[in-house]
Amino acid sequence: MTFSDQILCFATRNQGKIKEIGALLPPHLVLKSLDEIGCFEELEETTDTLEGNSLQKAAYVWEKYQCNCFADDSGLFIDALAGRPGVHSAYYAGEPRSYERNVALVLEEMKNETHRNAHFKTVITCIIAGNVHQFTGILEGKIIHTPQGSNGFGYDPIFLPKGYTQTLAEISPAEKNKISHRSLAFSQMKNFLHS
Repeated sequence: MTFSDQILCFATRNQGKIKEIGALLPPHLVLKSLDEIGCFEELEETTDTLEGNSLQKAAYVWEKYQCNCFADDSGLFIDALAGRPGVHSAYYAGEPRSYERNVALVLEEMKNETHRNAHFKTVITCIIAGNVHQFTGILEGKIIHTPQGSNGFGYDPIFLPKGYTQTLAEISPAEKNKISHRSLAFSQMKNFLHS
């Protein structure tokens, strides 16, 4: 199967991510999910860094499908928990993956902590014509005591961005797209794709 240069595969099945990112890409690019390029296997994330995991996923898609692609890996890094959940953010409370159980575990581990600083980090690996490029976005903030808001996904309801009075799950999707770690990394990739 041969793909056009205008097709860019986002190596994910997370519809929340696809929706969040679709509006940020240059208009000449057609965003495709893994399923849309015929990739139905589960992509492994077996390294101990966001950089390694995003590269692992993007390299698999490029090598097997020869499709320009990008993959991301994100994590929540909490100072008081020595950086946990970090690279294990998606499955922090174990299998099956559950945002609710992950949030509950973090709040339980943080219940006696007064130092609540944390940051979200996203690393994107983009492979165009076999060339590898990486982009990083970081959003500083802190962990609140009780989930607030119903927008977003993952740890958004307990993360208060620096300088804000509302969590990532309380602000509008448009506002989140201006400040989020993922958007910051994608903006770098977008600028690269435009150049």
